[in-house]
Amino acid sequence: MSHSPIVTDPSPQETPPETAEKKASGKGKVNWLAEIRGLALMLLGVLAFHSLIAKPFYIPSASMVPNLLVGDRLVVSKYPYGWSWVSASFHILPRGTWRIAPETPAYGDIVIAVPPDRDEDYIKRVVGLPGDRIAMVNGQIVLNGKPVPQEVEPPVRIPVDSQICDGRPCLDSFSQYLVRLPDGREAYEPPTYRETLPNGASYLIIDHEQQPLDNFDEIVIPEDSVFLMGDNRDHSADSRAPAAPFGNGLGGPVPIADIGGRAEFITFSLDGRTTWNPLSWIKSLRPERAWHSLRPQLREGAAGHGAD
Repeated sequence: MSHSPIVTDPSPQETPPETAEKKASGKGKVNWLAEIRGLALMLLGVLAFHSLIAKPFYIPSASMVPNLLVGDRLVVSKYPYGWSWVSASFHILPRGTWRIAPETPAYGDIVIAVPPDRDEDYIKRVVGLPGDRIAMVNGQIVLNGKPVPQEVEPPVRIPVDSQICDGRPCLDSFSQYLVRLPDGREAYEPPTYRETLPNGASYLIIDHEQQPLDNFDEIVIPEDSVFLMGDNRDHSADSRAPAAPFGNGLGGPVPIADIGGRAEFITFSLDGRTTWNPLSWIKSLRPERAWHSLRPQLREGAAGHGAD
């Protein structure tokens, strides 16, 4: 009787202790060069996106009330008018007049502009285009010899505690329009008008007092420049107001090369009750403003008129 040989598996070779230690120590080793390179590429990608495509912005002042409130967070697209020195995040490029893929803004666009004397971002509305003749008479724009229509609207309602700048109400100048709401909260209801530009762009403005910026003689807007104004007409440092050292305005028409993009929509908004505590963010959230478009309404049949 024959017997098949019994084959046994050889015992696995034992790993020398010093080799095991090397493998264990190698597992926890971080390739810092690769980590830093990955982080740098990510930051470059974010900067490129913010410079070329879109960037988030925060509204810290009341110059665009009632259409933009203090605490609104919004998205600005960087490409509608082409790219220039101002497109780069943090304004890291030297000032210049060059533009790549240039386009002209439209009447009624809300844009980000940089004043001639400092690298700050202002947000204003386009009310005059290259070649237009523009003047202002008693708070009404006169464009190419024709008054821009203004219609009286029901007063907008702005809660007092929603507009806080540096710990105090931003709209103290509206105190005469203070009302108490049924829920006990206080709100401003200032005089409100609907302005409609030649292309039909229509939006609300607030104009409640006579002041020096309500009148200026006619000027011609230079080529490659636009005239910008805030919607809160009596409280906006815009193209009507001198720049430094005489004021903090835009100092006249703004070169399109100094415009960094167009405001598109609000992502979310927090009112003046917001503090450092994240729990306060829930209470101060304005859900009704989320995803609100910032493009002006277009009225059909508006009488158009360009530069004569």
